[in-house]
Amino acid sequence: MKLLIGGYTKKKSTGIYELPLTPAANGVEMQMGPAKEVIQVGGPTYFVQDGNLIFTINNAGEKGGISSFALVKGKYSEKDSYLTPGSSPAYIGINREKKLLYTANYHTAVLSVFSYDDEGKLTFLDSVTHTADTLGPCPEQADGPHPHFFDQTPQGNLVSCDLGNDCVDFYSFKNNKLKHLAKYQNEPGFGTRHIVFSPDGNYFYVVGELSSKINLVKLDEAHWNFKNIATYSTIPDDFSDHNGAAAIKISHDGKFIYTSNRGHDTITVFAVNDDHTLQLRQRISTFGEFPRDFNWDKDEKYVVATNQNSDNATLYTRDAENGCLTPVQKNIFVPEGTRVLFSE
Repeated sequence: MKLLIGGYTKKKSTGIYELPLTPAANGVEMQMGPAKEVIQVGGPTYFVQDGNLIFTINNAGEKGGISSFALVKGKYSEKDSYLTPGSSPAYIGINREKKLLYTANYHTAVLSVFSYDDEGKLTFLDSVTHTADTLGPCPEQADGPHPHFFDQTPQGNLVSCDLGNDCVDFYSFKNNKLKHLAKYQNEPGFGTRHIVFSPDGNYFYVVGELSSKINLVKLDEAHWNFKNIATYSTIPDDFSDHNGAAAIKISHDGKFIYTSNRGHDTITVFAVNDDHTLQLRQRISTFGEFPRDFNWDKDEKYVVATNQNSDNATLYTRDAENGCLTPVQKNIFVPEGTRVLFSE
């Protein structure tokens, strides 16, 4: 098992790094090995994998977009790129069955859909551009819409999170065309960033970057009815310094929610009650500064968080019964990490 970690390339980083995950000396736990660059690319702040193919954000100077890389005989080589003038996207999602990619561009407000083939060739299919309909009151929202997420719903529709407009938008994608279906509006200044769904698809949990909150919403995806259930803070009430909530994950069994906090520099763990409401279980340090992303292996036994500003990663074990994390390895050097992906 190995880790792939990428992020900004503004200081020390030059692309995507691979770290081996091997049995520790005690023979019980695992440990991360040193980071080795495997893909040289500009600003791979988010990427996804399909077998031997990696699809990554690419900040190519005056142009931005996505690129594909294939692993051949132990080395990655670039296969294709789709770049346009301006900033690169912030997020890339994937449908491996349909071989589709979904990107959200924070700066240009464009949501795009691409297809790809077995060789990694990219084909642009359609896009929509968000407009300034419900901009929030925060300084980060004053300059327009900022979609930060674009991916699938449990029913196979598409969903975006717009930090500028404080909203969650739903789309269909049929005959290679995007069609807007519905909108859920968060409170002003929420800073809608990322979203996860309960296993039954009837609830979603959306995290607000600017508010450091999670909003629990009941969803009827057949009729596009929404019910605001509750909102929870990801940071302590007495924490007054700046914080930006970032990633959110839900365990496969739907019993636990995890979010990262950039500023408080923690991962917050919530237990999911039978009625889908949340109960705070743990706040644990990421042992670094500005943790944007974290992820787990397929068995959800190990969790790795990256700290963008302090250039390090932390490895935890996860207790499947109580959801809590236990650090087992700290201060692993990884430059400017913002995306973590476990790979076989």
